[in-house]
Amino acid sequence: MKTGEVPVIWLQAATCSGCSVSVLNSAHPKIAELLLQEVVPGRHINLRFQATVMAGAGEPVLEVLEEAEHSLRGQFLLIVEGAIPMAEGGSFGTLGEEPLAERAAALGRAAQAALALGTCAAFGGIFAARPNPTGCVGLGELFKAEGIATPLINLPGCPPHPDWFVGTVAAILLLGLEGLEEARLLDEYRRPKLFYGKLIHEHCPRRAYFDEGKFAKYLSDEGCLYELGCKGPITHADCPLRLWNGGVNWVIGCGAPCNGCVEPGFPDLVSPFYQKLKEA
Repeated sequence: MKTGEVPVIWLQAATCSGCSVSVLNSAHPKIAELLLQEVVPGRHINLRFQATVMAGAGEPVLEVLEEAEHSLRGQFLLIVEGAIPMAEGGSFGTLGEEPLAERAAALGRAAQAALALGTCAAFGGIFAARPNPTGCVGLGELFKAEGIATPLINLPGCPPHPDWFVGTVAAILLLGLEGLEEARLLDEYRRPKLFYGKLIHEHCPRRAYFDEGKFAKYLSDEGCLYELGCKGPITHADCPLRLWNGGVNWVIGCGAPCNGCVEPGFPDLVSPFYQKLKEA
């Protein structure tokens, strides 16, 4: 059976590149397997543009973007990492002397589907935090402003777990975005329910302390971290089940509170990080 290639264009906008680093640290499968082997039977990713890992530069690599926009319409997957600067005509972020907002919009219109990787790409994240002088927005907000109807999935996280990325890409290749929507596998924020369907609070190993009313006063204490600012009761992610760094540990396992990084409004709505949630 002939293997079908799926071209992928990965744009990096206002980002720290932490989402790229997280995906590169994928353990099962490893990043080399993800890029060189079939993700699902008969389907292989062809990563054509990714500024952090590619060796090329200048006009030759910009031609890859032009080819995708004009010759691969409806045939490639667009991944956007980082928020999109919109203020002052998008001049706060450019790619090849063209505003990132224009690049993302043009490629978004041409793509078969788009994936907003990380909280900045999904909801604006840290770059859109007050006072947001660069006017950063998430990819969905850009699509809405530009009237772009390309199907979109949000994979928030600061950074997102590599499994969330690999699993979502596999689901897209198997079912297509239309199939995911028809099966109601996305939540109201267009996040895959497989990874974002349950509250961290529901599976937290310190949940029993919460039910008993035993709350830690210092980060080194036993007890629930709710009074030290844990946002687990309002955060939808499977971190306590999936764990990080190849399944070694996670933030609450290290004795620190969850900061709600996968939620819309992060960081403003969940700040200060080390203070108890307001009732509202």
